Amino acid sequence: MLISLHKQATTTPRIRAAIRASMDPAWMVAERYGISEQTVWKWRGRDDVHDRSHTPHRLQTTLTPAQEAVAVALRKALLLPLDDLLAVVREFLTPHVSRSGLDRCLRRHGLGNLRALKPKDPKPAHGSFKADEPGYLHIDIKYLPQMADEDRRRYLFVAIDRATRWVFVRIYPAQTAANARRFLRDLERAAPMKITRVLTDNGKAFTDRLFGLRKRAATGQHEFDLLCTDLGIEHRLAPP
Repeated sequence: MLISLHKQATTTPRIRAAIRASMDPAWMVAERYGISEQTVWKWRGRDDVHDRSHTPHRLQTTLTPAQEAVAVALRKALLLPLDDLLAVVREFLTPHVSRSGLDRCLRRHGLGNLRALKPKDPKPAHGSFKADEPGYLHIDIKYLPQMADEDRRRYLFVAIDRATRWVFVRIYPAQTAANARRFLRDLERAAPMKITRVLTDNGKAFTDRLFGLRKRAATGQHEFDLLCTDLGIEHRLAPP
């Protein structure tokens, strides 16, 4: 019969059973089997003779579940390398996270291999983003999973510059036009470059281009469009 013992074990299940059944003093049992008295008392206090798991019962991490959810969403949405994601997490979530801790977090969620996350189907070649001058930003909204202590979902607003890959994030309780304007104002203040263009999808927070099931031209009177005009920013829309 095969017995799986911990590599540091000094006793077998048979000896452990004998220790538990023995009525002799601990020092005598320890001398008999060449072990310490602490080992004797340990096995006498156990209900079985098998090694327990040495897997930690608590994960040693500085990220809260909510912060992990944001980091995972950023990794999936932006496909950022570990060091770039670390810079974003330290800037917007917590400055105390370590590189190894963030790496373990990504591995727990199956996101450790960045190459495996990228689409495998060949796509038409696009021009390099770095051909653009800094100031052309993509803006998107991602759902965040609802935490156990929350009564509703939250939304991650993300902006990334095409040329420099500079990232800006904010979390809001709803994906409304008012929050989209608020995000754009914060983005314009925080950006280290002059924002000249932004690219968004056709969500109601950004445009009135889609009306029910019909497509129409954007009127330019949407709240987000008006703020872009005030700030001197060209608002472009992705194809529906």
